[in-house]
Amino acid sequence: MPINLQFDFLVDKDKNTITIKREFLANRQLVWDAYTKQELLDQWFAPAPFTTKTKFMDFREGGHWLYVMVDPSGPEYWNRMDYLKIRPIDAYTALDGFCDENGVLNEELPRAAWDVTFSDKGDNALVQTIVSYNSLSELETVIQMGMEEGLKATLTRLDELLLKLTK
Repeated sequence: MPINLQFDFLVDKDKNTITIKREFLANRQLVWDAYTKQELLDQWFAPAPFTTKTKFMDFREGGHWLYVMVDPSGPEYWNRMDYLKIRPIDAYTALDGFCDENGVLNEELPRAAWDVTFSDKGDNALVQTIVSYNSLSELETVIQMGMEEGLKATLTRLDELLLKLTK
């Protein structure tokens, strides 16, 4: 994997946001598909050794994705992503939160707004994700939960999948 692919993880405690900019060695359409199609998401959307399994996905405005991250030692972590706005291969916005297996949100854990933008960077794709929280304490909670390390590991899995898909 080329070392020079862009990866920024910027925390803004004044705005309660995390901005992630990540370059991928693939075209924008393929990267968009990897972020928006269940059969591809299930192959990468969790840090190793976790796996992701989709229970339900309806990628459209007003739709949602209900999925679980499974720890090989047994624990399961359910999540729900509600899609608000979609501009195919350019951007989508969504609300992400922890939930139970029926999609009922866990009000004790932070829910975040995701603004995900896809652009071209030469022959590569650049994805910028701005994750916004309601408060500084929510932001600090997810940072302490290991969001940066988890994202790095998860996006490395996406690199590996994209490499297989472009061969």
